[in-house]
Amino acid sequence: MPANNVMLTAKAIGLSFGGIEALVDIDIDVRQGEIFAIIGPNGAGKTSFFNCINGFYRPQKGSINFEGKEITRLPSHRITELGIGRSFQGLQLFNGLSVLDNIMAGRHFHFKAGILSDAIYFGRTRREEIKHRKVVENIIDFLEIEPVRKQIVGALPYGLRKRVDLGRALAAEPKLLLLDEPLAGMNRDEKEDIARFILDISEEMGITIAVVEHDMGLVMDICDRVVVLDFGRKIAEGTPEEIRSNEEVIRAYLGKAS
Repeated sequence: MPANNVMLTAKAIGLSFGGIEALVDIDIDVRQGEIFAIIGPNGAGKTSFFNCINGFYRPQKGSINFEGKEITRLPSHRITELGIGRSFQGLQLFNGLSVLDNIMAGRHFHFKAGILSDAIYFGRTRREEIKHRKVVENIIDFLEIEPVRKQIVGALPYGLRKRVDLGRALAAEPKLLLLDEPLAGMNRDEKEDIARFILDISEEMGITIAVVEHDMGLVMDICDRVVVLDFGRKIAEGTPEEIRSNEEVIRAYLGKAS
């Protein structure tokens, strides 16, 4: 069962672009140890909310706190260093690099060696490279992509590239992992694999997960709590069972049961 202590708190978040309100007075808590979902129709503000959390957008109103520290105005790299990782709706990979190198890129801020040491690949740099490569190899094994570890990412099927994107987010060793539509564009078998990995990340790695997803099968099967957004406003929050039977959610998003 997820712990009751709150890891991330967003209070009265307001975000607008010109005259368009993307988020309106959004209050959301993410509790340590849970798998938390944000759902809603296209354009509801789900990805915008994720972008506010990891520093891509700066809301005009409200505050976001992570583990007791306000992060509302911090740059995205500082937020990553504090322990918030992210995968993306659209793949943001280095298509000309290998699987291993793409995942290794997720550890860039963990490297501490200086420029001179990097240039001659000696001493501290070499030891760091070995340490970080071991972490990456463990992630590759975890995601079951060892057979393609040296292949160029751009040549891989879409489902495997989604795993690489997930692996790069894990390489940062996040405490909170934001997954933006991790099942988008996948077939049934690929979706089942990713759902299994999400559960394992939560249970085996102890990472708190917040997921934006349109696949209601995934949300209802594996998530502990669900928040529903509609036109930038929060219209419901509760367990999957509570959300499934909420009349306002049914009208706005889920549709009537037959």
